[in-house]
Amino acid sequence: MSALPILFLASCSVWLSKAQTEFKRVAEENVTLPCHHRLGLLEQGSLDIEWLLHISETVQKAVITYSGGRVYDDLNEEQKGRVSFTSNFLAGDASLQIISLQSSDAGKYICKVKNAGQYEWARITLKVVEKPSKPKCWLEGELLEGKELSLQCRSASGTAPISYRWQRINEEDRAEHLPPTSRVNISNPGQVLLKNLTQMSTGLYQCIATNEAGQETCVVQVTVQHAQNIGMIAGAVCGVVVGLSLLLLAVRLTIRRKEKKRYEEEEAPNEIREDAEAPKAHLVKPSSSSSGSRSSRSGSSSTRSTANSASRSQRTLSTEATPHLTPPQYSQREAEGKETEPKKVDYTNLMKMGATLVMVPAQSRAFQTV
Repeated sequence: MSALPILFLASCSVWLSKAQTEFKRVAEENVTLPCHHRLGLLEQGSLDIEWLLHISETVQKAVITYSGGRVYDDLNEEQKGRVSFTSNFLAGDASLQIISLQSSDAGKYICKVKNAGQYEWARITLKVVEKPSKPKCWLEGELLEGKELSLQCRSASGTAPISYRWQRINEEDRAEHLPPTSRVNISNPGQVLLKNLTQMSTGLYQCIATNEAGQETCVVQVTVQHAQNIGMIAGAVCGVVVGLSLLLLAVRLTIRRKEKKRYEEEEAPNEIREDAEAPKAHLVKPSSSSSGSRSSRSGSSSTRSTANSASRSQRTLSTEATPHLTPPQYSQREAEGKETEPKKVDYTNLMKMGATLVMVPAQSRAFQTV
């Protein structure tokens, strides 16, 4: 009965397993997962080494293998170029090195070594933690005395849990406690409420985001303003706006007044020219030298008046003979006729009217005024 178990063990392969270990590393760091064996001295031609990553109970990926005297390290696309054997894996050190760790590298790793029918393996759990990303700080509320202000802080990424802590920074860059009126939101530690703001609340506030991988910070400036100063500033702004509006209005009225005055000055001469009466023309009839013997002028006043009456009578008859001509046109035509041909005196009519003839020398010139 005792010989059967011994024969059974001799016919089966030998499996050696080590206790499972756990590694925790920060993202972007390097890690070495240990795997040592004693099978390299048996038959070097039949030695096989394989590293596997168990993503779940049913899914696993080959990371790196050694088989048939060749190393295959490009089996996993996400880890390509970042995995390798650390030492002389043929002599017994088949440890795996991973550089620039990523969150996708986390999981359960199994190292299997086989040679001459014998097997050895190691199980390692790798955890990759990420530091909080640089948090974003901002303010919510009014920066006025007596008001409330909320300080907000949040990191976009990082391994949970992430804790937040606010502190005040003095002029010497030293951390100080928050004002006594501040309150921390228990459900959201990244939020701090500053109540009843005063001038003492003015300053720099720093938020620290922390997890097991490290910490990151951000800073925000708080400047509390006087309510009276706000009113004065608003009043000054309104005064400036009103003053500018009045100035623009005055300039516009001045320009319009100048334009109106200039327009009136330009229109005044035109109105005078339209309303003024045209000056009367005085016609003068010079007598021709050739008719000196026939058209003589009387030296007495009776002869001059008689001639004027005859001239008016003849002008009246001429006007009635040409009614289709307007007075200006008739005057112009009469002037032209007088200039071209001297008018002859009817001596018969003069004698009938009782005029006395007076003989004057031929050299004297006669004038008639209208």
